[in-house]
Amino acid sequence: MKEVAAGGVVYTKRDGELRLLLIEDRFGKMTLAKGKQEPGETLEETALREIAEETGLRGKLVDKLATVAYTYVHPQTAEQVEKEVHYYLVEALSGHLSAQTAEINNASWYSPAEAWQQQQTRGYANNDAVLAAALRRLGWEA
Repeated sequence: MKEVAAGGVVYTKRDGELRLLLIEDRFGKMTLAKGKQEPGETLEETALREIAEETGLRGKLVDKLATVAYTYVHPQTAEQVEKEVHYYLVEALSGHLSAQTAEINNASWYSPAEAWQQQQTRGYANNDAVLAAALRRLGWEA
């Protein structure tokens, strides 16, 4: 089974300070907002919809960051799933940060250094390159 998803590294600037959004998933790991592509959607539409659904934030795509591919075992069907996730850099434009607790535990803003630390200590290894690319694109070296 193959699953295609999209999401992004969401950022904002508050009082001149760069902040990045990280999600704490149901397993207590830090990750990025993402979700399955729906029929008829472009990857870009999927990324923006999933970010809005999971976090309450609306944004605009700034850049394509990376595509990550991995395999996992579906928890309910025990079927092996090949997953491909397309990540974008997304600037938050509007909305109020509100985690969709049916799918995630929490969503919070972090400084670049804090976001990188969270990724290194609690994140999924396959997101290292995605977050590093976003930080570089935003002028911060991980």
